[in-house]
Amino acid sequence: MSYGSDMVLTLFTDDPALAGVADRAGVDRIGIDMEQIGKADRQRHLRTWISDHAETGLVAVRPMLQRAQLFARCNPVHRESAAEIDRLVGAGVKVIMLPFFKTVADAERFIRLVDERAHPVLLVETVESATAIADLCRIPGVSEVHIGLNDMRLSLGWPSHFHVLVSDFLAHTCAVIRNAGHRLGVGGVGRAGDNELPVPADLVSAQMARLRAAATLVSRSFFRAPMPGDVNAEFRKLRSRFDEYSEKPGEWHAGKRRELEVCIRRLFAPDDAGRAESLSFRQPQSV
Repeated sequence: MSYGSDMVLTLFTDDPALAGVADRAGVDRIGIDMEQIGKADRQRHLRTWISDHAETGLVAVRPMLQRAQLFARCNPVHRESAAEIDRLVGAGVKVIMLPFFKTVADAERFIRLVDERAHPVLLVETVESATAIADLCRIPGVSEVHIGLNDMRLSLGWPSHFHVLVSDFLAHTCAVIRNAGHRLGVGGVGRAGDNELPVPADLVSAQMARLRAAATLVSRSFFRAPMPGDVNAEFRKLRSRFDEYSEKPGEWHAGKRRELEVCIRRLFAPDDAGRAESLSFRQPQSV
């Protein structure tokens, strides 16, 4: 197996047709994003997608999956978490991701509620959870941690999720997860060779290889218009690109990191010049 073929790809969708296409194309996890509690308040000023998925979407998606595992991102830990997780497991969900938690206690409660009935993934996207990353990695039952970039940048007070992606803060957090022997997930990626985005998709994918991430999300930009004519070929191309990048030397990765920093400064200088330029990419911020 290779780095690209081993990369775990996850797609959020409640569209059965898209789920079927993605399953045939080799996406590893497919399912719904139920996270709604508190998310609109946190991200209302951003141009980020906030899911309107419902648990009933699992009924539509599940029959379309022949290879992929049925997936769900649940709500943050709340009063009805036990009942919510019971319903997800009962619907056949094999992988459950916990978003926006701050304490080790919340992560431990989530692991207890899942109770080995599904594979649990901790989504670290707050300063508090990142600061406690070593303790989180020691929780029995934890074997995979994903770093969410959008909420993390809000928690840090940084201009964009790209600033997080190139930071030493992220590199350090990722290293702790990898050194604990856990699967590391980071952010999301678009189509290989898609250079029409404000930040080229390949430049983002290169950071996954630099950080040695073993999992990532399939971003909405992957399926943006015009839709790829051969989705299978697009996913093969993406995995091939991961293979290519994983074999590059350290100086190449350092160069791609610098290239992304330049791109970020160009994008943010017009509207947020002082803040973007004053932000240190190299030094972890005080948390």
